[in-house]
Amino acid sequence: MRQDLAARYGHERLPRYTSYPTAPHFSAAIGPDTYAEWLKAIPRSASASLYLHVPFCRSMCWYCGCHTSVARRDEPIAAYASSLCREIDLVSGQIGHRVQVDHIHFGGGTPTIMAPEHFADLIASIRRSFFIAPSAEIAVEIDPRTLTVAMIDALANGGVNRASLGVQSFDPLVQHAIHRVQGFDETAVATTNLRRAGITGVNFDLIYGLPHQTIASCLDTLHRCVELRPDRLSVFGYAHVPTFKKHQRKIDDASLPDSLQRDQQFEAIADALKKAGYLQIGLDHFALSGDKMAGAFRDGKLRRNFQGYTTDASNILLGFGASAIGRLSRGYVQNEVHTRAYLGSITSGRLATVKGYALTDDDRLRAEIIERIMCDFGVDLDQICSRHGSAAEAILESSPRLHNLISDGIVKLDGATLALADDSRFLVRSVAAAFDAHLDGSKQLHSRAV
Repeated sequence: MRQDLAARYGHERLPRYTSYPTAPHFSAAIGPDTYAEWLKAIPRSASASLYLHVPFCRSMCWYCGCHTSVARRDEPIAAYASSLCREIDLVSGQIGHRVQVDHIHFGGGTPTIMAPEHFADLIASIRRSFFIAPSAEIAVEIDPRTLTVAMIDALANGGVNRASLGVQSFDPLVQHAIHRVQGFDETAVATTNLRRAGITGVNFDLIYGLPHQTIASCLDTLHRCVELRPDRLSVFGYAHVPTFKKHQRKIDDASLPDSLQRDQQFEAIADALKKAGYLQIGLDHFALSGDKMAGAFRDGKLRRNFQGYTTDASNILLGFGASAIGRLSRGYVQNEVHTRAYLGSITSGRLATVKGYALTDDDRLRAEIIERIMCDFGVDLDQICSRHGSAAEAILESSPRLHNLISDGIVKLDGATLALADDSRFLVRSVAAAFDAHLDGSKQLHSRAV
């Protein structure tokens, strides 16, 4: 990382661009009636992806930025699982036909906090309402500390073929500082049991920039992970936003590494993963060369959605559960964020949509440009603009931020083809932001660029 550029651009707060426009621009003007109208417009020939959010954990990790809460009893989780089934019926009823589904992702929280029989009921509900393609990827996020053999069997019987295990760090000092104590052995046992059950796609999630974290502790965690040979790893920088996530106030600001230390941690992790045979994909993912995500990256077919980098090619994402966000051809929708309000809507037989955003033609153009920059570290503006009936010159003229990026050597522009310099890829969010027409009003809501 060039430290002069990191100092100049790194402190700016920017979106991670898992959508465009980003969620702070959603408004209550988009509600249940609009969502119902958009669902009815889904053509029979379309394929879709499903995201199901389970906002419960057994304990709160202090670094967490997700919409989740602690559930010490099973009854609220069972009631919530039942509501998910009911929401699936409501949404599919509005569509009016069985849409083909190529990707399903269970996120959280901790989806595997559900009882195995409730997960089985949920899968059965999905299969009744949608046609799950035989080749569909069905993924679930897992906390290895609470994963049971019975739940693994339910996952396998339900067709799950990819598991994403939260690791973050194996350093005991870091673990206590983030309120997540997790041994290597229980992670290894969970990984082995998942593979034995036929769930062979395994991802690990790591975080750098955590309290008391060092390069040495990052590498020790990584080397232990590599022993288990996951297909993919995501390596995220910790986003410290205690203003929005009150439990993060339990983390001592003074224990956090500074920007230079964070960068050194990531660079050390990235170098070690490359030496171990992993290909770096986009901003924060790594995959073995034979993995489907590595192939999508090489072929220029990598995509980005609310789960981050993905091989999911669908432009329709249906979100289920509290706070879940969906995308349709006409725009974005988001459910009630608070679980009680979500349950109230679904129990009353209403879609739980509370806000959203209707896309304009300019939004669609900029969304594709930003996605390609985030995925490929470059973009052919002529190619994309011609598909949208626009001119590359116009989009370049509307991006004054781009001129500084070019003069600083971060971006190279050859005609209408833009590419990030190899030593500036860590600023990919800054480059994407040059094409964000909605940025200035929401900067305070995002994490630092570096």
